[in-house]
Amino acid sequence: MTEHDGVLPPDLFMDLDRSGPMPLYFQVSSRIENAIATGVLPAGSRLENEVALGERLGLSRPTIRRAIQELVDKGLLVRRRGIGTQVVHGPVSRKVELTSLFDDLRSGDQHPTTRVLSHSVLPADEQIAEALGIAVGDPVTHIRRLRLADDVPVALLENYLPTVVADLSAIDFEEFGLYQVLRGRGVTMRVAKQTIGARAAVDDEASLLEIDEHGAVLTMSRTAYDASGRAVEVGYHCYRPDLYSFSITLVEK
Repeated sequence: MTEHDGVLPPDLFMDLDRSGPMPLYFQVSSRIENAIATGVLPAGSRLENEVALGERLGLSRPTIRRAIQELVDKGLLVRRRGIGTQVVHGPVSRKVELTSLFDDLRSGDQHPTTRVLSHSVLPADEQIAEALGIAVGDPVTHIRRLRLADDVPVALLENYLPTVVADLSAIDFEEFGLYQVLRGRGVTMRVAKQTIGARAAVDDEASLLEIDEHGAVLTMSRTAYDASGRAVEVGYHCYRPDLYSFSITLVEK
């Protein structure tokens, strides 16, 4: 199978047991999952639509839909508007450490790309000024980006940076992660205050992340500080919960 033909190998379903106790949707889901795990269906492969697959296998559309949904829920497949159902890498599991999503994706063998949605210099409002330790009205660089992993949208990233790094261009953020860019300017983050939560998608978040309208998103707000204790960035991010999670190690004291 190539990335573009969308037709599953016919021998994948040769041994379906149509009269046994194992539900057919589970059998179909298991075989597709195994094909993904073994590389028969590599990341980026597109599946044929549910009607075509059902007709080819002689199975009902609800059976195929449930089989596909099982894999969507596991983060192995993703439904993309205008494209269809596509194989992705496993969900991104991010340790709650002072790293960037760009670096996490790259170290996890997922190809990160970025679409810069807006890039401008704005006067700091009261909330941003307090977080960055500057005066209300001081100029800050505002960047809003869509981060993709293997061309699948994973997160919306919104950041505010003080004038010390206000000369950064949109091109910087299309090619590199924020922390990578800052390190190139001699700025190194040492500590951060971070809050993780969840809420329903608002405004254009659902369409950009390719999820259901008002669907759930994970959220993370962060203020990062350099070695001198100076605040160097404030971030407000939201993530697709089917493709992204945070992992935390707890130690008894």
